[in-house]
Amino acid sequence: MKSSIHYRLMTADDFDAVVGIDTKVLKISRPDYYRTKFEKLFESRDYIPTSIVAETAEGQVVGFVMGDLFMGEYGIFQAEATLDTIGVEPDYQHQGIGMQLVREFLDHLKRLGVHKLNTLVNWDDAKLVHFFGAIDFSPSKTINLEREV
Repeated sequence: MKSSIHYRLMTADDFDAVVGIDTKVLKISRPDYYRTKFEKLFESRDYIPTSIVAETAEGQVVGFVMGDLFMGEYGIFQAEATLDTIGVEPDYQHQGIGMQLVREFLDHLKRLGVHKLNTLVNWDDAKLVHFFGAIDFSPSKTINLEREV
């Protein structure tokens, strides 16, 4: 199955597929979250399209990775991007699609001149920590602090 997967930039037409995959993976539906993300990514002039989808030869979207590359205030380009959402259709998981999505995302960002990619993972989510560690992510020099209100 993996050999017939192609990777391309996400378009606004991928909304339903992305929401569908996310719903299957998380077992909850978050269309409002994605509506906001899609509006920002495809309607704002402050963000450069960077998100990637994986699709079969038949055109079925089976995975996606989303992030932000903010143009910056006054049109000043930022050399850092964020990866905030990734999902792979359950029937296509454990075939390397998620890792390849991140690699494609990194290659695209590199072509755009980005030098650093950040993502947040819960420290106790061993699967995600292992996944990102396997593709050379490491703890950053900054730490996220929080406090109860």
